[in-house]
Amino acid sequence: MRKPNRRTVIKGSIGLAVAATVARPYVANAAAKTATAWWNQGFVPEEDASFKAMVAEYEKQSGNKIDYSLIPTGPLMQKMVSSLTSGDVPDIMSHDTQDATVVPQNAWKDKLVDLSDIVEPLKSQLHPTAYLASSFYNSVTKQRGMYQAPYKASVLPFHVWNSLVEKAGLKVAAAPKTWDAFWDYFKPVQTALRKSMRGVYSLGLQATTNGPADGNNLFAYFLAAYGGYGIVTPDGQAHLDDPAVKQAVVKTITYITTAFKQGYVPPGALDWGDADDNNAFHARQIVIDLDGTISTELAMIHDPDKYNDAVTLALPNDNAGKPIASPITVSGAFIPKGAKNVAVAKEFLKYVIQPQVAGAYLKAGLGRWLPAIPSIVKNDPWWTDPKDPHRLAYVTQGILKETVPHFYAYNPGISEVNAAQIWGTAHASVIHDGATPEAAADTALKHIAKILAKYPIGQA
Repeated sequence: MRKPNRRTVIKGSIGLAVAATVARPYVANAAAKTATAWWNQGFVPEEDASFKAMVAEYEKQSGNKIDYSLIPTGPLMQKMVSSLTSGDVPDIMSHDTQDATVVPQNAWKDKLVDLSDIVEPLKSQLHPTAYLASSFYNSVTKQRGMYQAPYKASVLPFHVWNSLVEKAGLKVAAAPKTWDAFWDYFKPVQTALRKSMRGVYSLGLQATTNGPADGNNLFAYFLAAYGGYGIVTPDGQAHLDDPAVKQAVVKTITYITTAFKQGYVPPGALDWGDADDNNAFHARQIVIDLDGTISTELAMIHDPDKYNDAVTLALPNDNAGKPIASPITVSGAFIPKGAKNVAVAKEFLKYVIQPQVAGAYLKAGLGRWLPAIPSIVKNDPWWTDPKDPHRLAYVTQGILKETVPHFYAYNPGISEVNAAQIWGTAHASVIHDGATPEAAADTALKHIAKILAKYPIGQA
């Protein structure tokens, strides 16, 4: 998800003093050296302040120096790709969405340093999905390795305007608890609202061929809801001919394109970038949206009326009434091969991913990112405080309920699949070209098979 415009938020304590004290034993106090780091600029000012304080405390404890740059999302991704291509790299990189593209692809190419020595000691504390989602296949060694040091994660919750639903004569709490029925429940809201509002749509379905993440993430959630998560299994093998997978793909394309053709989705959704659904929600152009993190709500935190009017909901059950495991994005930091100071880079990342340090850092970011270590949530009641109208549902979905890695953790070819916008193209072929969902699904699956054929997964 692209970062909304930066805004001033409530003043808050950074909360790293306690973390630094507890984390002190993890720093090795080696001879003073410098490591360079490129880090994603925070969503809120407190997040950047917390990062700077974390670096300062590490430097104080270790005697080392972290020469860091805080860079906005788009420019940082460009720098990362360019540096990894040229070989002129910093010692550390950390990015909000690097796991979807940079890490699996460059782990495959043997361009990253294996961080097993950092991650494995924390395995018992890491969320099992966070651990799995940090392991990527290396085509040179023909083995999986831990190529990112995970410290944060996110899922896609629902974002709903309570006042718009009530204005239409419905109650958010009365929404059905199964997937299709849940989405369908909000469709009539549009008709009722248009009696007094113009340009409002019920559903923020990202049927897009644009934007790197949102359309692909939405499709992954529909696949999980329809029983198609086995399209790629943990061994990296694709199962594109599996009847259950084919059926889930067809159902997903059918539901999204039918809702679009029925007029429940803004026409511009076919070309939405990753920030456009957020903007549409804030403008009250859409009533309900399924989108990653709670940045949608945090962008309104200085407007209590709007912040408290929005409702964050975890996933309903699937159509058979069984819980849906949420595909979870797990992010962290990594070290590229060619880094000049791997020792200090590893030592710093070992410090960052400790529960007390990571917990304080993510809390300072107002909980936009979830911790990769569940004990952070369980030991700090702030994360599950029911007084906040959004955080509890988000934490429950992403930490306390079942989750699964995104498919690119199993096979790096999925990164290329996502970049090709195959699912958005399938939607467009149905909406604009009159293709049937079955034909669109068949074309999409053949395209995926062609891409994944370039990524054979085996074992040494």
